[in-house]
Amino acid sequence: MKKFTEIAYERPDVNQLVKRFKESFKALKNSNNFEDADKAYINMQNQFKFVETMFVTAKIRSDINVKDKFYEKEMRYLNSVLPRFMLLINKIGKELINSPFKKDFENKYGLQMFRLIDAELKTMNWKILLLLVKEANLGQKYSKTVASAKTKFNNEESNFYNLLKYMESTDRNVRQNAFKAWADMYEGISGKLDDIYEKSVNLRKKMAKRTGFKDYIEMSYIKRNRFDYSISDVEKFRQSVKEYIVPQCEIILKKRADILGIDKIRYYDEFISFKEGNPVPKADKNEFLELAQKMYSELSDETGEFFDFMRKYELFDLYTKPDKHMGGYCTFLSQYDAPFIFSNFNGTSADIDVLTHEAGHAFEIYTAAKTQPITDYLSSTSEINEIHSMAMEHFTYPWMELFFKDQADKYRYAHLSNALCVIPYIVCVDEFQHKVYSNNNNYSSKEIRHIWRDLEKQYMPWRDYDGNSFLEEGGFWMQKQHIFLYPFYYLEYSLAQICAFELYSNMKKNRSSAWEDYYRLCKSGGSKGYFELLEIANLNNPLKPETVRKAVNEVIEELMLYEKGQDIN
Repeated sequence: MKKFTEIAYERPDVNQLVKRFKESFKALKNSNNFEDADKAYINMQNQFKFVETMFVTAKIRSDINVKDKFYEKEMRYLNSVLPRFMLLINKIGKELINSPFKKDFENKYGLQMFRLIDAELKTMNWKILLLLVKEANLGQKYSKTVASAKTKFNNEESNFYNLLKYMESTDRNVRQNAFKAWADMYEGISGKLDDIYEKSVNLRKKMAKRTGFKDYIEMSYIKRNRFDYSISDVEKFRQSVKEYIVPQCEIILKKRADILGIDKIRYYDEFISFKEGNPVPKADKNEFLELAQKMYSELSDETGEFFDFMRKYELFDLYTKPDKHMGGYCTFLSQYDAPFIFSNFNGTSADIDVLTHEAGHAFEIYTAAKTQPITDYLSSTSEINEIHSMAMEHFTYPWMELFFKDQADKYRYAHLSNALCVIPYIVCVDEFQHKVYSNNNNYSSKEIRHIWRDLEKQYMPWRDYDGNSFLEEGGFWMQKQHIFLYPFYYLEYSLAQICAFELYSNMKKNRSSAWEDYYRLCKSGGSKGYFELLEIANLNNPLKPETVRKAVNEVIEELMLYEKGQDIN
């Protein structure tokens, strides 16, 4: 393998690839025995790896610089041809379901293979091809809009990541002004975002109608492979959050007000944990990866090997810069079995959060690529995938002194309390989307903001926007890219966090046993269903009220240890 910067991008020759695919498909269809059918199936999977790798390479490079005209053009091209490849995958699925060797495939790869194929066939067909292309282009337009958004602060042009350090300032006036600048920045592009979202929602509703679903919610549950739980289960989980988590968050934020010496927490105070400021990494930018490598080599042999690989092939783009896409993510170059971590480091504690979170994703897929026989099993559903990332954040607690020195315990306290207090926001995003997509007609942008603000008051009753009209009227939802790009992908973070809390609790009791549970989960990839994978990791069902209650109680006990001056690592 080459370093990522040395990987040559080559536009996929669609006609040539389709020709090769048809040859392999013919071999599958005409196989006289399972061995030949299996060989043809694996051959087709390998053929798609090139297309996937070129798509991911172009996406990363486009995200690194959203104004790169070459990759902007390539992404438009790839978005236009990708549905064609998706239909080819669809065709394979139909053939496998009707294959005389279906039982043999099940015996070799398990039942999950056909559950995934069935979901793919239900949610993807030629009737929605053009809609998928339009949706992808709207997503690209959204990314460019937010990445290009700028505002003036302290006499300099700033994007969101430049503002973040001021939003965590110890000076309350600076925080207030930074958040106002941030809100003004979003208000300035709100008309464009309203338009993009309205068009995206309309497209998705049309997709659901054309594929025979009652609505896009029903389609999304199948598309996201939510085979093991229902909308009513989610509603009950939201109720558990209101009952067990919201009250604890109110207590935590009241304590935070006392710590900060203020009468009441306002929205620009929520993200600072200590009067002297949030702990910030004291590690020099140039030694950051060296310290991370030390951490992962000591965490386990497996993580040490993984991080050595990531550094050797420079599979990172970590620091924020002008015209870089917002956010952080892990993706996968399937041709090389190589993860890639994209982020926007800006000198705050969020840098460590993102590093450990995305490294959890990267470690899982690096591990599963060695153990799982088919591409579909390299990762699981998001409810499981986010356990990999969130649990890794907790598993790395003992090494935080490397980055924060004498502020490590403060980082752990802030991280653990924020991990709990973000859950109400996550389920608020989820219910917001359920409401938006359940409407047969379309809500106006004003109505959508009202829906958000009403839900915000239920899940975050402490939220006080201090008279900021844009946010008081419900504009806060616009900053969440998942709502625009990945509809209904957000609830999973809260489910996974409950499981990550459970793994953390187990880690405190028996670190090696908890790590074995976690590593076993990573090796399993997506080869089983949601509840089966939880069993493999000795985890309880987070949708059940008693699981939520127990996890929250253990987190609160841990936070109280810190408040008493005891080590919580």
